[in-house]
This record gives sequence, structure tokens and C-alpha cells, in this order.
Amino acid sequence: MKKVYCICGLGSDERIFSKLDWGDKNVQYLHWLMPLRGEALTDYARRMSEKITEKDAILVGVSFGGILSIEIARLMDIQKVILISSVKTHHEMPRWMRASGKLSLDAIIPKGRLHSVRPLKLFSPLENYFLGAVTEEEKKLAHEYRKNIDPGYLKWAIHQVLNWKNEWVPPNLFHLHGANDKIFPCALVHPTHTIASAGHFLVFQHPEEVSDILNDII
Repeated sequence: MKKVYCICGLGSDERIFSKLDWGDKNVQYLHWLMPLRGEALTDYARRMSEKITEKDAILVGVSFGGILSIEIARLMDIQKVILISSVKTHHEMPRWMRASGKLSLDAIIPKGRLHSVRPLKLFSPLENYFLGAVTEEEKKLAHEYRKNIDPGYLKWAIHQVLNWKNEWVPPNLFHLHGANDKIFPCALVHPTHTIASAGHFLVFQHPEEVSDILNDII
């Protein structure tokens, strides 16, 4: 039985994969660790990779989880890397992200939890728009992620995304992407599989299409 390790997106958990049909796959979820003070992404990926117990595993990473999947593939033999709503190199990021990294704009992120910072509550509809969270179920899930995310992890993770300089693409990489992704625009990422009308919440919104593609790849 093939073993698949899934890494969810920034601040999310395995509920993002909850609607997928994996067939007879042995699926495990790699939960985020709290980053150590000043920890580099490579060192963080090494700690995460300690949970992978066999050679030639298959990694499925959503958004920031896709970035981490590539970093893990640098460190060990991975049979396949499957990105969903993510990027392969820093060249695929929109210009505003690359500019934000150069300007260190992540430094302005508040130290408290997002749901406790009153002005930021006004931005929830805008955040949902960029995520592509449309239904009440999707908005509720996005709200819970914002509510529960640890502020220290959030600042660290955003810094890693904005300052990621990767140019290496692992062999046997597959990339599923929504045509209407507003965080990582589809025109920039050159995916192997494009799902029409889908946004960044692709894996949760279009589980049947994603399941069919994943089972075909795996």
C-alpha cells in the first residue's frame, strides 16, 4: 500500500483534505511544528522530515505545505512531490510578494492573535476573497484557521514564504492549481493540472476533481 504524507497550508490543518477520496492509499498528515527561534526553513524541513519513516514516500503539499514539500525533497529520496495551490520556485510568486520580502514588510505583522486585533477583523471578507472561500462552510473554516493560528508561527511562516529563493524543482513533481487562484495567480505557476473556476481553496472546493487527479498520479 502506497504511503502518502500530506502537509496542509499556512495555519491550516488536515481538515483541508477532509473531502478527498484517497481510495486504498495509506495517508498520514505531517502536522506543523513550532519553529525554533531564528530557525531557517531548511532546518525546519529537516525536523519535519524526521516523521517520514520510509524511502521514496509521496508528498502532497498545499500552499506553504507545497513549499515545505520541496524543501523536504532536497533532504531525502522522495518518489513524487505533488503541489496544490502552491509554487515551485520564487519566480512563480507574484511581484508584490517578492517586493514584500525585500522590504521586510512581514515585520509589521502584529504579535497578538489575529482575531484579537480588532482592525484586522475588518479584513476578513478580503482575506476570504483571496482565499476563494465562498460558501458558509468555507468561510467558517477560514475563520477558525485565523482564530487559532499561533502568532509566532504565523510571523515565522510568512517571513519564510516572502523570502524563499528556491530555483530547484524536484524530479517527478506534479502541480494542481486553480485557474482563479488570487494568491498565486495561475498564469505565473505553469501547473501540470489546472482546475477551471477554482481558487486557492481548491482542495476543499473541488474534492472530486482533485481526488481523481491525485489517484491517477499516485
